[in-house]
Amino acid sequence: MRNNRTRKLALCAMLSAIALIFSYVEMLIPISVGIPGVKLGFANIAVLYAIYALGDRYGLTVNVVRIALAGLLFGSVFSVLYAFAGGMVSLGAMLLLKKAKVFSVTGVSMMGGVFHNLGQLIVAALVVKTPQVMIYFPVLIFSGIAAGIVNGIIARLCIDRIKLKF
Repeated sequence: MRNNRTRKLALCAMLSAIALIFSYVEMLIPISVGIPGVKLGFANIAVLYAIYALGDRYGLTVNVVRIALAGLLFGSVFSVLYAFAGGMVSLGAMLLLKKAKVFSVTGVSMMGGVFHNLGQLIVAALVVKTPQVMIYFPVLIFSGIAAGIVNGIIARLCIDRIKLKF
């Protein structure tokens, strides 16, 4: 039993490191569509893998560790605030949809992308004290869906091919 927990913890640490690397690589890729907040969300692949291979608590851990470390290394107070809000809203939605067993990994990822954008926009509206930032949401829905589909397909392939025994 203890050996299994140790192995899961080690894998969780590796997935957190992978998610951090994905966050860094994503920073290096210039995406300019004229709307702030459009991202590829590659770190979500590691979070999805953790959720499906290790369980919800490990997915939460990977997400929180990645956000905290990326914020400390590459970001600012506001970037951490936005990332944490988007990450937690996204994770909550993904965990609920996973438990409902209605969506595939790709569907869960897709909704995670949409909810990540929603969480960030809500924080932005609170920070700038105006609801007008929500005007970006329709475009961010499409970017969240597109990124979620790509990341979900990659996560599904990883889950199918990397079989672990605990």
